[in-house]
Amino acid sequence: MEGPIPPDSIFSKARGGIYDIVVAMYHDQGHIPLKVVGFVYDQTEGRWEAVEGVNIPLGLPIIRTSVDHGTAYDQAGTGLASEMSLLHAMDYATLLFKAQS
Repeated sequence: MEGPIPPDSIFSKARGGIYDIVVAMYHDQGHIPLKVVGFVYDQTEGRWEAVEGVNIPLGLPIIRTSVDHGTAYDQAGTGLASEMSLLHAMDYATLLFKAQS
């Protein structure tokens, strides 16, 4: 464990495999770099190619995971929404549950 480390360094190093996890002290410290990596917009197609990310708050008395994007109500029924972030959030919740047992 080391730190604090500036976010412009730590997230690049984590993506490169130096760290397994990054703990951000504030919501936007973690979400901004995660969204830069996980949200990919295809300008030629005029749509999102990928919108993926999972938020895992620590220090709570319960296991909580959530997607890093909104509810996507505007995409419901259009065939454009992706379920990948939800599936990843459920996978992480399961892993955390098994780890505490």
